[in-house]
Amino acid sequence: MTKISVIGAGAWGTALAQTYAKAGHQVTLWVREESLAQTMIESNRNASYLPDIDLDPRLAMTTDITVAVQADVILNVVPAQYIRQNLQLLAPLLRDKQPVVICAKGIEIASHSLLSDVFAEECPKAKLAFLTGPNFAGEIASGLPSASTLACADAEVGGYLQEALTAKNLRLYLTSDIIGAQVAGAIKNVIAIACGIASGLGLGESARAALVTRGLAEMSRLTVALGGDRTTLMGQCGVGDMMLTCSSMKSRNFSCGVALAQGQTMDQIVASRNSVTEGISTAKAAIYLMDQYKVDMPIVRNVYACLYEGLSVQDAVTAILNRPARMETV
Repeated sequence: MTKISVIGAGAWGTALAQTYAKAGHQVTLWVREESLAQTMIESNRNASYLPDIDLDPRLAMTTDITVAVQADVILNVVPAQYIRQNLQLLAPLLRDKQPVVICAKGIEIASHSLLSDVFAEECPKAKLAFLTGPNFAGEIASGLPSASTLACADAEVGGYLQEALTAKNLRLYLTSDIIGAQVAGAIKNVIAIACGIASGLGLGESARAALVTRGLAEMSRLTVALGGDRTTLMGQCGVGDMMLTCSSMKSRNFSCGVALAQGQTMDQIVASRNSVTEGISTAKAAIYLMDQYKVDMPIVRNVYACLYEGLSVQDAVTAILNRPARMETV
């Protein structure tokens, strides 16, 4: 039995806490809002994010961060744009070499940094890993089977975490490539917005398949430019997550693209949701990295233009289709 703390009581944090409590681990879920914690304790449900899931009675909840850090493993499930602030809260409380697994996907807008760089700045004494892959929170919380990538540069820590965090319905595949895992988890959200736009415009499944394929090529180019391994993208964090995120209305990013195609503005989309659509932020951060490293990423660039520069979705599609013919390379 491993003592696990989950930081963040959104849908994914609650699903992970539920998964590991059901697996027999000692799990504490840190809930930021006192009112939400009290409601969850009284109803045994997270009505805001997973209203149909009865929580395991062994799952403990706390609003005290000093209690939450008393664990063998910490799963940090705070959205990417709030990771730095949360790590600053955790840092003084962490033990040397304490494993912290980041379960967010994105690139920090303010610094244009990967989350591994943010972690190195804020928590240099702790041990970092990433949990990323094709998972819908409701399915995982319900006990349906899935698989994910666990990325950790330290082989010993990675092996320990893989054993501790593999559950009956959540199989973990280990990689040392934290850069590739992060790029895949972040950029696939932007590609999913593009796929949602194509679906919302009624362009067909063939168009979506083309966007997924060329989106994977864009992810691969950025991964290599940042020092990662393109073969990492063939795993759960790349191809696996693309298949899920780019094809379902359960995906916040795919449904965001559909809404854009149907004429909603970004402000309207954001205001209508109670959870973060990471692709919106990632598109802004990715533009800087594309230009800095001189990486060709036309799908990402056009999604950014739709989100932030007023480009119509129809013109974005035209711009991509009118690109010069080229050899099929990654």
